[in-house]
Amino acid sequence: MLTFKDLSLYYGGFRALEGVSLHAEDGELVVLLGANGAGKSSVFRAASGLHKATGSIRFGNTELLGMKPSQIVRQGLVQCPEGRKLFPMMSVFKNLMLGAFVHSSDSAGNKKRIDEVFEMFPILLQKKDDPAGSLSGGQQQMVAIGRALMGRPKALMLDEPSLGLAPLVVKQMFETIQRINQAGTTVLLAEQNAYAALKVSNRAYVMERGRIVMEGNSQQLLGDERIRKAYIGG
Repeated sequence: MLTFKDLSLYYGGFRALEGVSLHAEDGELVVLLGANGAGKSSVFRAASGLHKATGSIRFGNTELLGMKPSQIVRQGLVQCPEGRKLFPMMSVFKNLMLGAFVHSSDSAGNKKRIDEVFEMFPILLQKKDDPAGSLSGGQQQMVAIGRALMGRPKALMLDEPSLGLAPLVVKQMFETIQRINQAGTTVLLAEQNAYAALKVSNRAYVMERGRIVMEGNSQQLLGDERIRKAYIGG
């Protein structure tokens, strides 16, 4: 469904990605592992049309490279960025509705989708009129994921959703991501929390310095001594 082939990306003279090839099939939950700066976010920014890259990114039968970000969202590929990127003074409801900008003419569809988001995150319904910046870190991450879901993704790219969250909230967040995937949305997850990510994913790729250096199914990588030493411990 989502295929990256020989993807390369430069920021000025700095090579952020070199020859990256990976894929996520329909209904899969695939994780990108790697330390900060390994290139995970660059993969997502290229796929979202935020940075120009060379190579190929195909979503179904459609080539995404060269498309505008809004066109990519209309295709059904939506990113939830690292750091949430909320508008802190705007209400939770308005932040959520920003995710539906490409579907602004479909009021009935947007109403149905936001009801689904509030069903998934009941606390957001209680706080829908509160400024997003007044919420806890975990609740803000719910808003960020909910906003992405408002774009009606066929495939969802989640960039470091557990970053800065307490352990109990991290567990709940991964359970939510698993539910989203099980409901039929393909998920590509960039994470440093290797153990939690591998426990819920089908397959994984490991990135270092802008390259894919290892790949396999999640159980294989959980048992790989190199992965345990580098990302899990023990």
